[in-house]
Amino acid sequence: MQKAYVYFMANKHNTVIYIGVTSNLIKRVYQHKTKAYKGFTSKYNCDKLVYYEEFNDINEAIAREKQLKSGNRTRKVSLINGTNPEWIDWSDGWLFYFD
Repeated sequence: MQKAYVYFMANKHNTVIYIGVTSNLIKRVYQHKTKAYKGFTSKYNCDKLVYYEEFNDINEAIAREKQLKSGNRTRKVSLINGTNPEWIDWSDGWLFYFD
């Protein structure tokens, strides 16, 4: 069974938070960091992985993403602070190799 992830990307000053869902977290973070697609994260320079949750089913991940997106910023910040109070980039040191 393929894993699925809900993840938060933040900008340098932690003023913008993007929430996404993916089945390949490493590849998706790489795409955000390289601005492979023009959109919200490239426009607002959201390239720090500051939070993620893992699921065994993509539908569960999508439901969680919708739940998180409907919440306010305070709830999102609380989730991040609960596991990553310094808002460090959890993807620092990841090696990215894609064709």
